[in-house]
This record gives sequence, C-alpha cells and structure tokens, in this order.
Amino acid sequence: MKFKTRLLITFLTIVLLPLALTAVAYISIGSYLLNAEREFGMVNSDYTMLSDPMHGFEQISEEVFEEVKEQMALNAGSLEDSGYLEGLNKKIEDKASYIIVRKGSDIYYAGNDAAAQKIFSRLPRYGYSSDGSGSSYYYDSMSKLVKQLDFNFPDGTEGSIFIVTKVNSLISKQLLVDMFIAIIVILVFTSLMLTRWISMGVFLPVNELNTAMKNIAGGNLEYMLNTDNKGEIGELYRNYEDMRLRLKESTDEKFQHEKQNRELISNISHDLKTPITAIKGYVEGIMDGVADTPEKMDKYIKTIYNKANDMDRLINELTIYSGIDNNRIPYHFHRINVADYFGDCVEEVGLDLESKNIELNYANLVSPDTVVIADPEQVKRVINNIISNSIKYMDKEKGVIDIRILDEVDSIRVEIEDNGKGIAAKDLPNIFERFYRTDASRNSSKGGSGIGLSIVKKIIEDHGGYIWATSKEGEGTCLHFVFRKYSEMKDNA
Repeated sequence: MKFKTRLLITFLTIVLLPLALTAVAYISIGSYLLNAEREFGMVNSDYTMLSDPMHGFEQISEEVFEEVKEQMALNAGSLEDSGYLEGLNKKIEDKASYIIVRKGSDIYYAGNDAAAQKIFSRLPRYGYSSDGSGSSYYYDSMSKLVKQLDFNFPDGTEGSIFIVTKVNSLISKQLLVDMFIAIIVILVFTSLMLTRWISMGVFLPVNELNTAMKNIAGGNLEYMLNTDNKGEIGELYRNYEDMRLRLKESTDEKFQHEKQNRELISNISHDLKTPITAIKGYVEGIMDGVADTPEKMDKYIKTIYNKANDMDRLINELTIYSGIDNNRIPYHFHRINVADYFGDCVEEVGLDLESKNIELNYANLVSPDTVVIADPEQVKRVINNIISNSIKYMDKEKGVIDIRILDEVDSIRVEIEDNGKGIAAKDLPNIFERFYRTDASRNSSKGGSGIGLSIVKKIIEDHGGYIWATSKEGEGTCLHFVFRKYSEMKDNA
C-alpha cells in the first residue's frame, strides 16, 4: 500500500472511527441506563431523557393531559371513576410519574399516596390553569415537575388533576461520566489500532530492511527479502533484492576471478619451475665439465635455449592475459601473403616437431596471391598455442599434425589437426573459456596455464574472424579458424 493511501486511511480512521464508536457507546450506555433505572422513567425510545431530561418528562405529562382533555370533552364524569384514574396512572407509573386528583381542597385520588401526602400542601390552588391549557411547575427542592389542569366535577365542585413526575439528574450525570470514560477508551483503542497498523505496515518492514542492510554490510549476500506489497515498501524490497543479486553476482565474479588468478599463478609457477630446473641442471653439467665434448656442449646449449624459449612463451602468455583483461592487446596489422607467411611458420614449427618425433604435414590450397590483413606476431602466437596444445596432449607413439589452408571464396580457413587423445563432446563447447581444462588434461605433469585457447579465440575475433573445434575421443582434434581475404578497390575511371 502506498504511503499516500496509508495516510488517507489513517486520517479517516482518526476522524470517523471515534465518532462512530462514540455514537455506539452513547446508544449502548443510554440503553443500559434507561433499562437499569426504570424508577426514574428511563424508557424514552428517542433518548430525550438522556440529552434533556426536563423536556422528556414534560412530554410525558403533555401526552397524558391531552388524553384527559379528550376524555373530559367526551365524559367529564370519567374523572370521578376510580377505575379510569387507575388505568391512567398505570400508563405513567413506569415513567416515574403518578396522578393526583383534587376535589375541592381534598385528595380525591392519588396514584402514589405516600408521595402525594408530601407534595399535596404545596400544590397550586384552583384557577392557576383557568385557560384550560394546563400549567407546569417545578419544585427544585423535591426534584418534582408538576403539570396542573383544572376542571369542574359534574356536581360543580372545583377540581384539579396533577401529573407529578420525579425529575432526577442522576441519569444525565451518569451519562456524562460514562461517556467520558467511553471516549477515553475509544481514543486509546483507536491509537493502539493505528499504531499497530502503522507499525506492521511501515516500521516492521523498515526494520526488516535495516536488518537486511546490516547483513549486506556484514558480507551476507544470501539474506533475501520477498514481498507482494505494491507500494513504496514493496519497491524498496525489490530494489534491495536487485542490489543484493547484483552484489552477489559481482562478488561471485570477483571470487571466481581471484580463484582463476590463483590457479593461473599456480600453473605458471609449475610451468616455469620445469624449464628453470632443466636450465639449472644443464648449466651445472656445463660447470662440472659433464659436457666434455663439442657435441654434448652444443646439445646442452640448445636445450637451455629451448627451455628459455618456453619461459619466454609463458611470460608472453601472462602479458597477453593481462591485455585480455584490460582489452589492450597490442596489434600491428599488415597485409600478409598467406602462402609465404604460413610457409615460413610451418618451416619454423617443423624443426621443433621433428625433434619431438611428430610428423608435420602442410597443404596450401589457396592461390599464391591471396592476402589477408593481420598482425604477424599475434597470428604466429595463435599457431604456436594450438600446436603447443596438440603436443601437450599427444598420446600416440607417432604423432601427426596436419596444417591445411583452404580457400572459401571471400575467406581462408586454416585447419590444424592432430591425432591426439581428442576431447569429449561435453567439454568441446568450453575449451575456449579461460582456465577451462577437460578432465583428461587435469594432470599436473602436463602443466599449462589454461589460458592458451582463450588467448587464441580473443586474437582471432579481434582480427574479425571466428574459431571452432571438432574432435573425436581417441582419434584427435581439429581447430578451425577463418580470416577474411583482403581485396584492393580498383579504380574503374
């Protein structure tokens, strides 16, 4: 729920609920008092007794007097009939009222003898209501309201009928006290209800959000907040969840990156240790005089040179890896003749493969004048990385590597295929990911930084080409990559 709607409901509740509850309390308390104090005439259905007791009691006497007037008009002798007077008294006795009929100077009839004796001497004399409308008197000391109507008996004797009503302010005072207490209870109830509602709808969610933020600050990115609320609180919860998920994703990426860096350092350290150990061994052999013939000396020096090249390659991989991370691989593009360039590469690589008892086959099926735009050093790094992988995972006694240059109209496709152990189908889509290693290659003796093919993919894509691999386990693997041909724009003018 939106705060604006919540404030509107709060305002209406503060105004309307106490009013409604006060009205209910007034009716309930009034009903209770009217029924509990019947001796004071509390049976007025319109509740005038509660708001204006004097007026309510006067209405009672008016109703009786109207009936008496009508009866006198019909039959004046009825006022001498004790049965009629008794019935008339019955109508008002439950309203704290009774009738006194005076004939001459004596009491002819009294609905309440004891009460009549106390007030009879103070009743007005005959003639105070000579206009026939009746007169009202209030005796404050006795809390009595007297209504007088004069008439003449059939024998000519002067008579008066009095309706005496006891007016007691107890009900009004009690009502005020009870209503005051009721209003206090209503206000307390309304305050508690609104406080709880606001607490549940605002403060509790804010406290939950505060707890969640403390968890985030403490590094706990698993603390979730879910809500179906559509208002500002719901929006805050959803923003928190978006922030938490992004932070978690960023933290996971950072953790993975740090893990990969540690793995890279471990791999590079392992790979550097091998050539360094070999170099130290051969240098010690030279120093100790083991290389005592020119042939041995030449072999030792070549081996040291090759191991130094391995170290240089590893250091270059680190440099390239740093360039990939920062997107700053240095390129120097030139127009390259495909036949000449790949011919030189194959000749250079062939010498190393021959020493490892690996057969190299080369086929160039593009025209001699085919040209591409490329960085010679980076393309050579691509070829060396792929062949290095092939050598590393060669499991055959007689290894074979085929290099083919194929013509594809607007492009050339280079295929480098080996007869090694191959790659499982489940691993094939992932071999170009950084630090990914197949199960078959997780052997510390093989070494490898795990970034060679990711570097290859990055270089090929930066040249505007693309690369993929095909493989069969036990038969070998083939890497395919494509470069677009270069064609000069001819002037037809």
